[in-house]
Order: sequence, then C-alpha cells, then structure tokens
Amino acid sequence: MDLRTEIREFLSSRRARITPEQAGLPAYGGNRRVKGLRREEVALLAGVSVDYYVRMERGSLAGASDGVLDALASALRLDEAERDHLVRLARRSRAPGGPRRRRPAVTVRPTLRQVLDAISDAPAWICNGRYDVLAMNRLARALFSPVLADPRRPANTTRFVYLHPEAARDFFVDYDRIAGDAAAKLRMEAGRNPHDEELIALVGELSTCSELFRQHWASQDVRLHRSGRKRVHHPVVGRLDLDVETLDLPAEPGLHLNIYTTPAGTPTADNLALLASWAATPQTSATEIEAHNE
Repeated sequence: MDLRTEIREFLSSRRARITPEQAGLPAYGGNRRVKGLRREEVALLAGVSVDYYVRMERGSLAGASDGVLDALASALRLDEAERDHLVRLARRSRAPGGPRRRRPAVTVRPTLRQVLDAISDAPAWICNGRYDVLAMNRLARALFSPVLADPRRPANTTRFVYLHPEAARDFFVDYDRIAGDAAAKLRMEAGRNPHDEELIALVGELSTCSELFRQHWASQDVRLHRSGRKRVHHPVVGRLDLDVETLDLPAEPGLHLNIYTTPAGTPTADNLALLASWAATPQTSATEIEAHNE
C-alpha cells in the first residue's frame, strides 16, 4: 500500500471512531455529515492549525515533530500500539522509500531449541512477526496439530485462521477475536517492516483469498504482541483455557517466544496432562517440523 494512502486511512479511521461528546466538544448542529470528529475538531484538540492537520491526514507526516505526534495521538485517543504505529508511519515519511527485500531465512539457534525442549509441561513455540512457526516443543506440536495439518512450511497461524476458516472456527473458541487480532498484528508488523517481501506476499495472499481478512485489514486496527488468554477446543483432549505469555527475544530481534500455561488443579490442567501423554505417542510424529524454513 502507498504510504500516503496508509497514513490517510489510518488517521481518518481513528478520527471516525470518536464522537464530539467523547472528546468533550459541543456537537453543533444535529445533522453532521461525517462519522466521528471533523478535521477541524481534531486540529483543535491537537493544538495545530486546521490546514496543518489536513496536510497530515492527506499523508504528509514528514515534518511532524515528536510533540505534534504526541498531541495528535492524544487527540485521537490512540492506544500504545496505535501510537507506535503512528510514529513508524512518520519515520517512514521522513526517510526515502526502500525496495521490497526478501529477509534472510531465520534459523532458530540450537540453544533456543534446547530451551523449548526443556519446557516439558507447557506448550512453547517461537514465531516471527508474520506468525510463521519457526520452532516448537513436543507439547506445542500436539496442541497445534490442526494448524500443522497443512503441509505448507513454515506453518503460519494467520494463514490457518483465514484460509482454513472451518477448521480454525472448530479450534479457536473465540475465533472472531482471534481473526481480528491476527490481522491487526500483521498490520503492526507491516508498519515495522514495510518492505518485507514475504510479508507483502502473505498480506496479498490473504487479501485475495479471504473476504474476512480484507474487512479486518481495511479497519486499520493494530495490535502489539501481548500476553492474554487463549481458549481452544483440541480434537483429542477437548477444551483448553490457556494463559499465554509472549516474550520478545532480545538476541533475536523480531522473534517471539510464546508459552501456554494453566493453574494447577483445573480441568485444563488435567486436559493438558492428557495432551502431554498423547504427544508422547507415535501418532504425533507426522506433525514434526524443522526449525528452518523448508
């Protein structure tokens, strides 16, 4: 997507979701022709001229100072992920655009694989910002067996969500939330690495093949990799309500370690133990994947 178009659609979508009442402004006139705030109202809240804000919303963020960006983020009530995305859009505006580039294939270091294998009581796996599955421990392979059923490698959880919707709806209890978050995290990654050829190809594939993805992508929502709760229905052991911790790996920029746990003494703990037992049996060998991209 063209950078100026990206900026325009992001700012206009954030402006459209805020009413004058929410912003503490009087709503003059009963027949407003715009959804949400008008441009002049955003300019007032941000403390800039109307002409200046109009130029920004038309895609010109190159001259915006950090103070102006912060004021704009406050006026539009941006959350942490949205603020980060706005700053990255501004940085891209200041720097000349680069060509698409294929990022070198990431090989997960043997010591990281040892870490995964040492986590024996919890599913754990490593992904990049595109949600390619780069390495998993045995329990994670068992947990995500529906995702790994697709022979394409590297497996990709976002591709599973959007291109295998029936299987994904059966697997993810909160499918609608998962789908929205997946698209929002990909857009966040696109802000970080706008020239990543494989990311561009993934977004293009999902946009071509999934109407639902197109709708979520058009929303301009962004999300950070965060901890939370993931509820799944495993085809072998049933319902699992798992707490997810997502950790950045400082020595491997762009990679994330995901660990799934549950409190002891819960039904999920019992089912997770059953899953571990099932994972130790030969039938899971078909889902084995390599750490490198095949």
